[in-house]
Amino acid sequence: MIDNNTNQTKPGMTPDRTDTECIPFYRPSGNECALFEAAYRKGLPLLIKGPTGCGKTRFVMHMAARLNRPLHTVSCHDDLTAADLTGRYLLQGGETRWVDGPLTRAVREGGICYLDEVVEARKDVTVVLHPLTDDRRILPLERTGELLRAPQSFMLVASYNPGYQNILKSLKPSTRQRFVSISFDFPPPGIEAQIIAAESGLPESQCAPLVNLAQRLRALKDVDLEEVVSTRLLIYCAMLMKHGIDPHQAADAALVEPLCDDPDVMQGLRELIHAAFG
Repeated sequence: MIDNNTNQTKPGMTPDRTDTECIPFYRPSGNECALFEAAYRKGLPLLIKGPTGCGKTRFVMHMAARLNRPLHTVSCHDDLTAADLTGRYLLQGGETRWVDGPLTRAVREGGICYLDEVVEARKDVTVVLHPLTDDRRILPLERTGELLRAPQSFMLVASYNPGYQNILKSLKPSTRQRFVSISFDFPPPGIEAQIIAAESGLPESQCAPLVNLAQRLRALKDVDLEEVVSTRLLIYCAMLMKHGIDPHQAADAALVEPLCDDPDVMQGLRELIHAAFG
């Protein structure tokens, strides 16, 4: 799935403006915002590592809006090709025309190109990125004969979940060393409760038990669960509760069912939920 041009700002918004109506909500838990901005100012590509649902994509959206840059998001997958990023010739109105891909558009206009779960893409995709991730900052388009030089405002951002890495899906060291990198994890409990409350509208006092429950569920990773409960799922649960759904039913729908199919494990999760909500 490719979001070809997701501009998260409003017309007339100036760089670095902190208008909360224009900027997607994001609650920092460290110095990640300062690191992102420093990388942007210096023209450095950025790699974000962290588990699913911990806020990587929201963080990029937030920073693109703060910096007033158009954001082109690409959800990487096994069938993603280099042409999907750079562009291809298409038949339009009886004529063959070149159509830019999201990476090329971001370079032309000086935007941010975000490659979500980059390890899922085919290996030939990373080769296209190499000239953009060193001091050359160029994008050769062999099919059109163009050599695009990225403006100072262009930034390449990629992310992946290290927990899913294996011998078949991993970034080559030669690619990883072209990026500066930030490691993400789930926020500390107090901050996570604030995030859930802000996103769902549920009072923070009712979000705290959800966070406590998440801490217990996350301790089951690699024991009973392949993946842990994310902040995203906690927000979904809080949204259901805010709508009037019983906490036990909300947690079952948002936490138990998405995490597991094994009846015995699911029963164990429901016992933890019962202990958390009484």
